[in-house]
Amino acid sequence: MKEKYIIALDQGTSSSRSIIFNSKQEEIAIASKPIHPIFPQEGWIEHDPMEIYASQVSTLNEVIAKSNINASQIEAIGITNQRETTLIWDRVTGKPIHNAIVWQCRRTAEMAKSLIEQGHAPMIKSKTGLPVDAYFSATKIRWILDHVEGAQEKAENGHLMFGTVDTWLIYNLSNKQVHATDVTNASRTMLFNIHTLEWDEELLELFNIPKSVLPAVKNSSDFFGETNIQGHLIPITAAVGDQQAALFGQCAFEKGEAKNTYGTGCFLLMNTGTEVIDSKHGLLSTIAIGINGEIQYALEGSIFMAGAILQWMRDELGIINDVKETSKMALSIPDNGGVYLVPAFNGLGAPYWDNSAKGTIIGLSRNSNKNHIVRAGLEAIAFQAKDVLESMAKDTKHTIKSLKVDGGASDNDFLMQFQSDILNIPVERPKTVESTALGAAMLAGLYTGFFKSKAQIKENIEAVKTWNPEMENEKRIELEHKWTKALKRSQDWLES
Repeated sequence: MKEKYIIALDQGTSSSRSIIFNSKQEEIAIASKPIHPIFPQEGWIEHDPMEIYASQVSTLNEVIAKSNINASQIEAIGITNQRETTLIWDRVTGKPIHNAIVWQCRRTAEMAKSLIEQGHAPMIKSKTGLPVDAYFSATKIRWILDHVEGAQEKAENGHLMFGTVDTWLIYNLSNKQVHATDVTNASRTMLFNIHTLEWDEELLELFNIPKSVLPAVKNSSDFFGETNIQGHLIPITAAVGDQQAALFGQCAFEKGEAKNTYGTGCFLLMNTGTEVIDSKHGLLSTIAIGINGEIQYALEGSIFMAGAILQWMRDELGIINDVKETSKMALSIPDNGGVYLVPAFNGLGAPYWDNSAKGTIIGLSRNSNKNHIVRAGLEAIAFQAKDVLESMAKDTKHTIKSLKVDGGASDNDFLMQFQSDILNIPVERPKTVESTALGAAMLAGLYTGFFKSKAQIKENIEAVKTWNPEMENEKRIELEHKWTKALKRSQDWLES
């Protein structure tokens, strides 16, 4: 018999990718295609839903062609996706009624502020584990229903469908047969009760969202229909939010294990087992994974700007040509020269949650140059991660002894060493930095029996590189102090 493979579809904020894995969890082939953000006005970010789908299918076909495997050798497909991004489409035509509103979009910040002022935040957090913020899907759904002519009436008549990106892909790949999501993506909508594992009637009434628009909610490792590839019906057996996928892909199966994904944003998750921990330090509680009806939870800190800082330096400032050169630039100077960058371009996420903050570069002198700004940007990613991890330690009373890392910027040696230095713990990067896609592949394979168990999966994971702290304690304290000062300068900038 010919060898079988799993394909992971990884639909992210800046690209759509397809990756083929074998039974040893090794990456066989990858295809990637950028997707293009749309900025209708300051603070607003959208994607074209048709581009999301077309780019994902394009990479799926490309990766099969590149790997020279037959479609009959594809055991299953797992989907992982940018979370919270909101799409609504017509149930009859299957066409979107508006562009996708991306998770980073701040257009509903005033709506979120109003909900807080009306006193709804405690109830929402108790049910969903989430702070009230424009980041999540509920306010985005409400905005589309308010601003697209006739949308509310259509929704009430059962003519519209809502989905996060996983749901949109499943719907189209299944030839419009399946309208479903998984528990991890549902838990990011601000409409899903993470205790009862149901769409919450009180929240739906608060947001005036008809239940008929919502997808069915399944386990992360489950049957999501079939898609036709070259005449073969291939099952889709996993759907999972990208950060939960990365946590699973890093084999953080046990309570207390944590990972950080350095992507467009920065996302730290700690597995809290079967316990929902109510954060007192600016983090959110979320569902980590759902397998065979068993739910594990996580604490999460979402940092809005990580790799996006480097993209901004390249595309808007023009001080770098390629993000890969930033490590060398940072190492070309002995220190940051007193320069600190607070990347509050869309406000600040965890653990600060300050919508009024704005991006700040402070500490500039006549000797400051582009290398100092680049270094300050990289250091800002690590400082933000430190603040989130400290909040996790306070909430869980659990000291994190090492940090598992993945994502594009985990390739940056300067950043990884600085992260280890500022945390004063080892930082471990696995052989496959594509932890997000690998997590989706693992979940898809567990459902079909391609992978026998989590224990078997864990045997194949190994840390390929570890960074250990080298910084003196006095220097660490000094840097942390100045970062905190810079952070305060950026906050409460906009008029309240």
